[in-house]
Amino acid sequence: MKTYYNLSDFKKLDHAVVTIGTFDGVHFGHQKIIKRLCELAKASNGESVILTFFPHPRMIIDPENQDLKLINTIAEKASILEGLGVDHLIITPFTRDFSNLSPAEYIKNILVDTIGVKELIVGYDHRFGKDRKGGMPELEEFSDPFGYSIEVIPEQDIDDVAVSSTKIRQSLLNGAVGQASHYLGYDFSMYGRVIKGDKIGRTIGYPTANIFIEETYKLIPSDGIYAVTVEMEEGIYKGMAYIGQRPTINGMTRNIEVNIFDFDKEIYGQYITMHFLEFLRHDVKFSGLEALKIQLKKDKEDTLAYFGRLS
Repeated sequence: MKTYYNLSDFKKLDHAVVTIGTFDGVHFGHQKIIKRLCELAKASNGESVILTFFPHPRMIIDPENQDLKLINTIAEKASILEGLGVDHLIITPFTRDFSNLSPAEYIKNILVDTIGVKELIVGYDHRFGKDRKGGMPELEEFSDPFGYSIEVIPEQDIDDVAVSSTKIRQSLLNGAVGQASHYLGYDFSMYGRVIKGDKIGRTIGYPTANIFIEETYKLIPSDGIYAVTVEMEEGIYKGMAYIGQRPTINGMTRNIEVNIFDFDKEIYGQYITMHFLEFLRHDVKFSGLEALKIQLKKDKEDTLAYFGRLS
């Protein structure tokens, strides 16, 4: 897959099969669209193109609102899309000027003149252009003059629940990582750098790697304990992750830590990926470190029992 970080870097194609969207999470519904995109490109001897945006449009249109957190970082999204077989990924900067393009300008200047669209695949609710005024009527109006066809993908359902990035975000914020992963079609993960902590876990027999997530817009699940797998240079290990402010020791900041089972090497500075599999319990303030140690023993037993059920 070729990746472009600006439309000006993209060379217009003879037969571009295009889809457009933020695709946060690249969830089950998104994957249906992308699978169809690649099928059409192959059938027409064309090339599949995804036009996505970064920063997320809502970050530009409503910059005072810091509440929006994203399921994927831009690097995670690109990696997932590459795995789905996409030929070209355009990550165009979403700016005020871009947001002010009229629907007609958007279609002509971006899709037709810059990308070379011949086949366009969009979700049933796709909106574009200034104030999101563009939709299917505008796409259909210009399809004949500009020589492209349109295919609309309907809303996707899993277990009779419509899949959306918003619902997945809410699941994660509720700690329901299993449900979120079910909708995503893969395990929700977080990628970060191992940094030095205060080593309190080590003193009670449960050393943890403290994880720093560099992308401030990355969604962090609800506080609590989770069963995870940890992917790093040394291999893939089982573990239990903690998210919270460590109330037992009157912590002041929100931490992300993971106790990696059967592993005792120093990995400071290394980047690791945690795959979240199951929510085990909420964060609780204990009477002291001894009570916390007793609970962590039970947490580890519960985590191992979870993995045992998988085998």
